[in-house]
Amino acid sequence: MSESLRTAADAVLRRLVGDTTGTARLREDQWRAIEALVAERRRALVVQRTGWGKSAVYFVATALLRERGSGPTVIVSPLLALMRNQIEAATRAGIRAHTINSANVEEWDDVQAQVAAGEVDVLLVSPERLNNPDFRDEILPKLASTTGLLVVDEAHCISDWGHDFRPDYRRLRTMLAELPPGTPVLATTATANARVTADVAEQLGTGGPSGGSDEGALVLRGPLERESLALGVLRLPDAARRLAWLADHLDELPGSGIVYTLTVAAAEEVTAFLRQRGYSVASYSGRTEDADRRAAEADLQANRVKALVATSALGMGFDKPDLGFVVHLGSPSSPIAYYQQVGRAGRGVEHADVLLLPGLEDEAIWRYFASLAFPGEEQVRRTLEVLAAADRPLSLPALEARVDLRRSRLEIMLKVLDVDGAVRRVRGGWTATGQPWTYDAERYAWVARQRAAEQQAMRDYTTTTECRMEYLRRQLDDEEAAPCGRCDNCVGARFSAEVSADALDAARAALGRPGVEIEPRRMWPTGMPAVGVELKGRIPASEQASSGRALGRLSDIGWGNRLRPLFAEGTADEPVRDDVVDAVVRVLADWAKGPGGWASGAPDAPPRPVGVVTVDSRTRPGLIESLGVRIAEVGRMPLLGRVEYADDVAPERISRSNSAQRLRALHGAFSVPAELADHLRQLGGPVLLVDDMTETGWTLAVAARMLLRSGASAVLPLVLAAQG
Repeated sequence: MSESLRTAADAVLRRLVGDTTGTARLREDQWRAIEALVAERRRALVVQRTGWGKSAVYFVATALLRERGSGPTVIVSPLLALMRNQIEAATRAGIRAHTINSANVEEWDDVQAQVAAGEVDVLLVSPERLNNPDFRDEILPKLASTTGLLVVDEAHCISDWGHDFRPDYRRLRTMLAELPPGTPVLATTATANARVTADVAEQLGTGGPSGGSDEGALVLRGPLERESLALGVLRLPDAARRLAWLADHLDELPGSGIVYTLTVAAAEEVTAFLRQRGYSVASYSGRTEDADRRAAEADLQANRVKALVATSALGMGFDKPDLGFVVHLGSPSSPIAYYQQVGRAGRGVEHADVLLLPGLEDEAIWRYFASLAFPGEEQVRRTLEVLAAADRPLSLPALEARVDLRRSRLEIMLKVLDVDGAVRRVRGGWTATGQPWTYDAERYAWVARQRAAEQQAMRDYTTTTECRMEYLRRQLDDEEAAPCGRCDNCVGARFSAEVSADALDAARAALGRPGVEIEPRRMWPTGMPAVGVELKGRIPASEQASSGRALGRLSDIGWGNRLRPLFAEGTADEPVRDDVVDAVVRVLADWAKGPGGWASGAPDAPPRPVGVVTVDSRTRPGLIESLGVRIAEVGRMPLLGRVEYADDVAPERISRSNSAQRLRALHGAFSVPAELADHLRQLGGPVLLVDDMTETGWTLAVAARMLLRSGASAVLPLVLAAQG
């Protein structure tokens, strides 16, 4: 049987890869995994480098199992782009593949009907689907009872020791428990060190015997060498030179590729600059609409663009064998995450360039993402208490009004608690189960230390004089790690750090161009009446701030790098610098002359601001007051006064977490002094509202509402920095 099964498996492989010569054969470890799944009905964990052919294992196994009467394969896959690649690959092999995800809700009923009719060989679902109440309670049990093969792709996401932990993946334990005895299970990943491998095995239950065999799980772990990749690091002194380097050298990089950035703002900045320099590039991030993502993926696949400028949203989600390069404009915080992303390149070509250009802003961005870690015990207990006291399920917006956590942290925390059995997601929101729960402080602290160690490893990667590929392989516990003979440390630098004066001037101009639009808050957060604040629905137009401006975003690679030191902990409160004032004046001039500006000359242009109002501050009063004074002087307007904190308010206690908690704390926290109110009533025109920074937008919204109610005809917010 083994020989005939191998012959059949190789035949499926040839259809999958489009081989017409009849020479394509499975690798020995690919065949061993397929044999374990199909003939032995075992569970297997495959840890192999990107491009090794892990998808061939589950597609070939699917074809063979379906021929033998098994039910459809269910693949849990983390990203829509990855699903699209997988469906295309399956189709080439004659495998009927469909997906259920957030982007095709209108197709769900049809897909489920096809599954029930036996017309689907592979069903791809996102991990988030596993705990959607309707899917979990109505579809998942039926699916589990008929599944012929369960595949967990990118299985490192299961482990909170890994670089991309996703709590939804842990719902797989429920599905595993409901699988009929003898159902084979395959977990695959390219980026797992020894610790993550062990944890994934435990989470999936692949560490012991499974229904079809008395043997334990088969673990296939191969070397992580990538013979095509030439790694390098280029340290440049500032963001302008990094952008200029890209403009000068992007055409020297082979084929088409990916330029990774650490933030959405940086991706958009870099895309705009490279287009300005004549390159065909597209931006790809979590902010990109699904249709635009599809178009960008298609353009890169067809080499219609030189590069996608992408955040980690593209990290696991793209398969282009001839991708010629990966450049990182900023360093990821983990060697494992870095290896994952560079692994997109060189899968089907002999040579691909991989280059890291670390930046000054990297560590600040690392700190921000680290701040989103699992909350402290007090916040978790508070959430459980709120849910336990509620007489109905609470949605995320409703919880935000009662819990001092941002939406993203709150959602991740609830998913972890759900896996732990302390809460449950139901229609309408979340409920407490009443089951005892222990805060695993030791584990969370260990994970934090692990993150810190990974950050240090990335610092060391940028400065090491040893082979860079060997360094990365050691970080992933690859016992066969050896010098690659291709990286810049092995054979010398491939790229010069030189940039042209023209490109540098253009980069400086692009990054030095100040001004970011601030959209006003238009809706009050959900659930405010429940916490004693009678604000709900749409903010009346007569009480809304107008569109505002910030000098820059703290996450920008241009003005962000110049603004961050002003807001760093321990920075002295000093009068605003002249160069900052000059930039603010440019922002005001562009704003005034732009579309809808008071100096635009348009027939319906609003009147010119009649004065300047500042916002009270206990942390940077000197900075804000001096900024207000300078703006008033330059604009030849009076400084009318400031919106002050009420006498009984301690500003340091005002939450900076989610919108509902911040608005709750700010409501009633400010007052408009009588003298300022008199000025507003007498002048009756628009005013500039000056503050140092906006994070959630609620300080500006609350202050603007009060000024409008006191007689201002419009409030135009102006701040130095926008968070995010």
